[in-house]
Parts: sequence; C-alpha cells; structure tokens
Amino acid sequence: MQELHIDRDPGVPLASLAPLTTLRLGGPAKRLVTATTDDEVIAAVREADESGTPLLIVAGGSNLVIADEGFDGTVLRIATRGFDLAGSRLELAAGENWSKAVARTVEAGLAGVECLAGIPGSAGATPIQNVGAYGQEVSSTLAEVVAYDRRKGEVVTLTNAECDFSYRHSRFKADPAGHVVLRVRFALEDAEGLSAPIRYAETARLLGVEAGDRVPAAQAREAVLRLRAGKGMVLDPDDHDTWSAGSFFTNPILDETAFADFVDRVRERLGPDVAPPAFPAGEGRTKTSAAWLIDKAGFTKGYGQGPARISTKHTLALTNRGSATTADLLALAREVRDGVHEAFGVTLTNEPVMVGCAL
Repeated sequence: MQELHIDRDPGVPLASLAPLTTLRLGGPAKRLVTATTDDEVIAAVREADESGTPLLIVAGGSNLVIADEGFDGTVLRIATRGFDLAGSRLELAAGENWSKAVARTVEAGLAGVECLAGIPGSAGATPIQNVGAYGQEVSSTLAEVVAYDRRKGEVVTLTNAECDFSYRHSRFKADPAGHVVLRVRFALEDAEGLSAPIRYAETARLLGVEAGDRVPAAQAREAVLRLRAGKGMVLDPDDHDTWSAGSFFTNPILDETAFADFVDRVRERLGPDVAPPAFPAGEGRTKTSAAWLIDKAGFTKGYGQGPARISTKHTLALTNRGSATTADLLALAREVRDGVHEAFGVTLTNEPVMVGCAL
C-alpha cells in the first residue's frame, strides 16, 4: 500500500478550507490528506475510523458549506484519476472531473449524460446526490458504484438498485458514514452520435426541437452549457455569480393535501388566475419549483445588501460576492427559507451538505 501524501504537518493548523470549495467559504482543518489512489483513500479512511478522528471527504467541493470554525479532524481530499471506456460502458475514478468526463463521452458519440454537462465537482459525488439537470439524472445510467464499506472494512460493489436512488438522494447521502465512493460505472447508449431523448422543455426550445426528439449529443451538451452559463452555473473565477454551491435549495415535493394548501396560498397572494409550477412526482405527490417560490416570495435575482447575495442570474444560487463568511451565507439562506414559508407555507430544504453548521 502506498504511503499517504500529507499536505501539511498534522500538528500545524491548516490554511482555510475555503479554496477547496466552489463557495470559497470555510475555516481551517487540523489535517489535510490528499489521496491519489484507491488504496490511499482506504488507508486514510481506516486510519481515521480506527483512531476515532472525525473525517470530512472533499473532492470538487461544489456541494459543501463548511462552517467558519472549520473542521476539527482530518480532511481527505480525493484526487484519484481514471477514465476507462469500453464500448458503451464507462468507469470513472471518484476524483475525476465530472464535466470533463461528460465531454469525453460526448466526443465518443455516447448518450446518457450529455445534459449533465458543466456540473462542477467530481464523478464520485454524483451518485451521492443523484445529480440531475435538464431532464437527466445520474441514476438513469449508473450501473454500479464501487465503494469502501466503512463498517465492514472492505471494498464492495453496489448495483443501481442497492444505491436507493430518489430525487437528489441516495443511500450514500442518507448514511454518509457508511461508504466512501471509489469508482462509478455507467451504462451509456450508443445512439450513433445522437443524444438521449430531450426531456427538458427549456433545452428543447433552445435546440428548436420537440420534447422526446434526439439531436447530436454535442449539440445537446452545448445547449446545456449555454443555459447553465446564462444562470451562472458554469464555474468562472472572475464571475462572483458562480461562487456558489449551485442550486442551494431542492425543489419541494408535496403530497396532495400540502399541494392543495399551497395552491390556495398562491391564489391568495398572487391572484386567482395564477398557477404555480407543478410536475408529477409519484402517486399523490407533486413537485414544484424552488426558484419560482423564491422569486414570488420577493427574493429576486441579486437580492441582498451584504457580501452574500442571491445570484444576479438565478434565484436558486446563493453566492459569495468575494468577502462573505459562512455565517453571512447562512443568514441569507435562513431569510429566504423563512420568507418562502411565510408566503406560501412551504419549507425549502438545502441541497448542499452542511459541515459544522445548519440552517
């Protein structure tokens, strides 16, 4: 087993964890370990578990909100690499850059993840959150996850069904101390260079096609990148609208009673002819739009006076304008969450993982 690469002496306080996150927020950690192989990942996790040391795993840092106080334990940065494409079967190491991996699948003429282009972060994080956008979800093409089972102390392979996927959720998110993702395997589609059927209305409109049509996969990817860039969702160090964790809140899913109450609140506030966005989400359940709720509750693009504000391009992104603290960001998030609840009776749930803090 290879020796771990330790970035700093364990006894010396580390610099801020902020540079490891897309929000550029977070205090210091006691120890930072960078692992470039699966064996190094496993060794670091075992060492922390056996010693009872708190462990925080970071890769792309695109879905983390870390407290200003930092993390009192070991931070393991996964920097493994590996892109193995055999026919339409793809295996990615957990540390692979997700957006670049999507580009390579499109270049190979394969379909299934082209509408997940531009999403920041690592491949290993995608099954944890069941990443989805523009009509596609990771769970639709993911075949297996190779992970280190922290309780059994062994490497296991989990099927798609065993990952317990649901909207922005999985067994890995439900039980973060259970597994560490090492590799992800996908079963993509060889559609002779065409995309999967376009499911998202906004993408279809931009492409000039009907929902359900296929287009060249490269065109679908470029359309999604244009849409994401227009919303500040493609990383750009010079654009503070991209200093975010992407969508900060998930789209609420309401049962029949809750949705009926919600519709009544909308009509009372906005008028009898206003209908909120509504999408089927399983028997007796309806999904609505968090972005719509935020906007209609009065939190428009660019809202805020301090160093943490809503993006000027998209109401779902809470951004660091350059000098924010995590406390600033959380204050804004609470204001938005509470304002939406007061207006519409719906409680928004944060999408990014909170480390040492909570809403």
